[in-house]
Amino acid sequence: MNSVILSRRRVLAGAGALVVSFGAAHAIGQEGNTAQDMQSGARVSPPAPLPGSLKDAPLLDSWIRIDGDGGITVFTGKVELGQGIKTSLLQVAAEQLSVPLQALKLQTADTALTPNEGFTAGSHSMQDSGTAIMHAAAQSRIILVGEAGRRLGLPPDQLEAKDGFVQAPDGRKLSYGELVSEQILHVRAQPSSPLKHPNSFSVMNTPVRRADIPAMVTGAPAYVQDMRPPGMVHARVVRPPSYEAQLVSVDSEAVENAPGVLKVVRDGNFLAVIAVSEYQAVKAMRLLAAAARWDEKSALPRLSDLPNAILSLPSQDSEILRQGQPESSSGGRKLEAKYTKPYHSHGSIGPSCAIAEASGDQVTVWTHTQGVFPDRDAIAGMLHLPKENVRCIHAEGSGCYGHNGADDAAGDAALIARAYPNVPVRVQWMREQEHAWEPYGPAMVTHLAASLGDDGSIRDWQHEVWSNTHSMRPGGAGALLAAQHMADRVPAPPPKPLPLPEGGGDRNAIPLYKFPNARVVHHFLPAMPLRVSALRALGAYMNVFSIESFMDELAEAVGTDSVEFRLKHLEDQRARDTVAKAAEKFNWSAFQKRAGRGRGFGFARYKNLAAYCAIAAEVEVDRDSGRAKLVRAVAAVDSGQIVNPDGLVNQVEGAILQSTSWTLYESVSFDDTRITSIDWATYPIMRFAQVPESIEVHLINRPGQPFLGAGETAQGPAAGAVANAVAHAIGKRIRDLPLSGERIRQASM
Repeated sequence: MNSVILSRRRVLAGAGALVVSFGAAHAIGQEGNTAQDMQSGARVSPPAPLPGSLKDAPLLDSWIRIDGDGGITVFTGKVELGQGIKTSLLQVAAEQLSVPLQALKLQTADTALTPNEGFTAGSHSMQDSGTAIMHAAAQSRIILVGEAGRRLGLPPDQLEAKDGFVQAPDGRKLSYGELVSEQILHVRAQPSSPLKHPNSFSVMNTPVRRADIPAMVTGAPAYVQDMRPPGMVHARVVRPPSYEAQLVSVDSEAVENAPGVLKVVRDGNFLAVIAVSEYQAVKAMRLLAAAARWDEKSALPRLSDLPNAILSLPSQDSEILRQGQPESSSGGRKLEAKYTKPYHSHGSIGPSCAIAEASGDQVTVWTHTQGVFPDRDAIAGMLHLPKENVRCIHAEGSGCYGHNGADDAAGDAALIARAYPNVPVRVQWMREQEHAWEPYGPAMVTHLAASLGDDGSIRDWQHEVWSNTHSMRPGGAGALLAAQHMADRVPAPPPKPLPLPEGGGDRNAIPLYKFPNARVVHHFLPAMPLRVSALRALGAYMNVFSIESFMDELAEAVGTDSVEFRLKHLEDQRARDTVAKAAEKFNWSAFQKRAGRGRGFGFARYKNLAAYCAIAAEVEVDRDSGRAKLVRAVAAVDSGQIVNPDGLVNQVEGAILQSTSWTLYESVSFDDTRITSIDWATYPIMRFAQVPESIEVHLINRPGQPFLGAGETAQGPAAGAVANAVAHAIGKRIRDLPLSGERIRQASM
């Protein structure tokens, strides 16, 4: 492993292969403005937008490469985080290129090789990258068929693309490799594509086993944590004991003389040690930590009063929905409720890790970041290097679904590697570092109020949400801990709200339900007592939990079945279909309540523009301990055209488990100075013993419809369903998360 920075163009030019790219008006008929139009002064219309991520990377050589031997590589700027996109993206390409799945290779995010698709976040992988690859592959197929027709002297409509060949009726055929070996086709992507009809699919909408699973479950090398390049050395970072701590002094002589130690690195508050072996690095880190003296300050709010502390923070208020005349109605029954959520950890089972190598003014980093290009920009800024001198290569890591410590580990590795050049340096965080220093999902407070008409419908709806930002991801250097702790400190960038329609803390605060009068307000809190950033679903988890809990409270107030109550306020037919499907498969109407058992329902369309998800849940509550267990869950999901049903089911199952863990168990704890939930005892997550007996996921396929992001669609509905089931089981509503055994026991008294 060396840190030679390769450009994508250099790699492709030296491959002896054809790269099909859409750059000129060939084969498909270029739309747009010609030079003649411009010179004549003719009135021209803007070009139609390109689908998915093609709008940002319109040349096909960003997406498809065909070698002279017929080998095909598909490029994506998205990364595999466990969501299964490595399989699904290849299915899309294989279908539209008419080639076997095993004939394709996938190159995931690498700043030297792939398109810049920003972060893999917000359930955008299939929606953006999948859409781009689908259209690029379809247009490539048409170009190849056209070229075959030219060589064979036949019109394209008499030819068939199949298994990597273009075949003529008389038996003659040319391989894709033969068709591309003579020239490079520079043709720019078009707004529309000759996509295959869903009725003809043989690869898409077919269950395909993920190729990456066997290595993970058998302990074979699978993650960046497993990488061992030749000559690699190990490093460990000594983190400050708290956010405000300042390094007063450190006597590193004993550490420098310890067995295997190669170097102690200090830069301001950044302190690390490099050693030959990992165990030597860990022992040296402990010795170095003991030798460090820190000045700490008490700066954290009181945990027992966290909701009030959040409400007391200065806020930037914005009314994100006003419909009708909210607050103007008189009469009718009125209800209101306040819901709270603590800080949540990502809880990555494997602590963050990265490898970096510095050579001259070039730095290469292997990282489990969700955005190799933003992470590259941050590292380049921290090291005062041009962006072109830093290469970030995605390497899979354990657990993420949000901004955990992966980006910071990459920054650590780059800074340490510059201090010890020309060899790969591996940085592995410790468990207590991951728990104490990762950016958490923000604590939140919501307040909901509604009035009910005489017909039992909601007449007036109000929703207010208080939240920090939900993204402090890399871009500028200040997002990295290493940059914040250096002597030449780069301050963290000012927190900003994420804009709607996707939003951040206000994500899904606007309900999909229809009310004659509605008002939704986002109270954005710039001040952040704890370090926060993106966690799966952002504010949607809390907002949907609140909305779905309140919908049940309102349904109970009017004596209406909660599923019927939801359907009464839903106009979107796909939403109605999803709710009805979940209720039917759960056998909702036939449920018989038993002591300690309850049922609950939850629904949302993620971001009001992605996948629809409805979940019915059954929980069991132990009255003595108060502990609740999800016994079974039945979900219905509409994510548009399905690519890999098995992968989609896996995503929803995992989301239900994670959301249930948040809802029943998880909460970051701290005193006035330090984070105290630094291990699995102080930050409990769902264990195997708490896994439900049954999770069913029923998919509603929409052939030919756009891909709708589904990776985070179940987070909110699962929380609502579990909370409503707990309330049904114990006869009391708990509005503060988590629904811990202690809270349930007290409510049940």
